[in-house]
Amino acid sequence: MALKVGDKAPDFSLTVKAADGLKKLKLSDNAGKKNTLLLFVPMAFTGVCTKEFCEISAGLGQYTSLNADVWGISGDNPFAQEAWATKEKITLPLLSDYDHKVATAYGVAYTAFLPAKGLDMGGVPKRSAFVVDKAGVIRYAEVNDDPGKLPNFDAIKACLAQLK
Repeated sequence: MALKVGDKAPDFSLTVKAADGLKKLKLSDNAGKKNTLLLFVPMAFTGVCTKEFCEISAGLGQYTSLNADVWGISGDNPFAQEAWATKEKITLPLLSDYDHKVATAYGVAYTAFLPAKGLDMGGVPKRSAFVVDKAGVIRYAEVNDDPGKLPNFDAIKACLAQLK
């Protein structure tokens, strides 16, 4: 079951490919400093995921002006994520949840991803959005079973504006 508004967000430490190599980003590093928007997507290099992260990258200033970091999370390895970010000019940090532990902790892992299309990859994250406030509490939660449905970014910005 997915986490909901009011739940304490599980802390995590995930790998991200940075200009100077691999590094870890830890949710609790933002504690007391910034709100965090976590965007889970099923897979790199897919149409809807690319659209989502390109649009977020183009409007990243809207989120930073609301005192929020935006982190993208998928089960892809950091090198695939880096290639995707380079190809599509994605500028938000892409965190590798390669073992699907974070997707599972947040309750957003598919048991089988698109089995009707011959895919049966358990653990792939559902397209989801969580706003975690500076105290580590979830203030917005949206989980979409339909991988083609984008989160409600207007509602996310409204939530962040209240937390600023």
